[in-house]
Amino acid sequence: MKISLGAKAFAYPTPVFVIGSYDEKGKANAMVAAWGGICSSDPVCITVSVREARQTYKNICLKKAFTVSIPNEDNLKEADYFGIYSGKNTDKFAETGLTPIKSDLVDAPYIKEFPLIIECKLIKTVELGVHTQFIGEVVDIKCDREVTGDNGLPEIEKVRPVTYDPVLKRYYGIGRYLGKAFSIGKKD
Repeated sequence: MKISLGAKAFAYPTPVFVIGSYDEKGKANAMVAAWGGICSSDPVCITVSVREARQTYKNICLKKAFTVSIPNEDNLKEADYFGIYSGKNTDKFAETGLTPIKSDLVDAPYIKEFPLIIECKLIKTVELGVHTQFIGEVVDIKCDREVTGDNGLPEIEKVRPVTYDPVLKRYYGIGRYLGKAFSIGKKD
């Protein structure tokens, strides 16, 4: 029997995105965002929702661009740091020892040490209660060669991204392979 939990802000899985942006002085900033995901395949777009009080909100509005750096299990501690401290009064890159790299395609930095990077130009902003949804058109995806397979594309087992549990406020690694999509559901 199912029980009602009421309207809650959670769904599974929830990504761990580290959103990169520049402020008005060109200072690199990054924050962790779990409210995000793919929202269109043509044009290819990613969405991320950010509260107006965050420095990242101001930066994205100013620069009309952001990046999504996907951390893996090895750099989860540093990614979590980006979610704890504010970029208004902290140089998160100096504190973590991570390297901001200026995108050559959008006016935003990405994190060199993270295995998968998504560069986005802002195409739409939607006000949604306490969050603003930023929709970015993906202009490029970059990844470390070490996380790609024979086809040159990233493999989730090599990327080793993490997910966030918004209910218990915990991080998890990706689970085991279950089967091929659009195949296991076919009738024999």
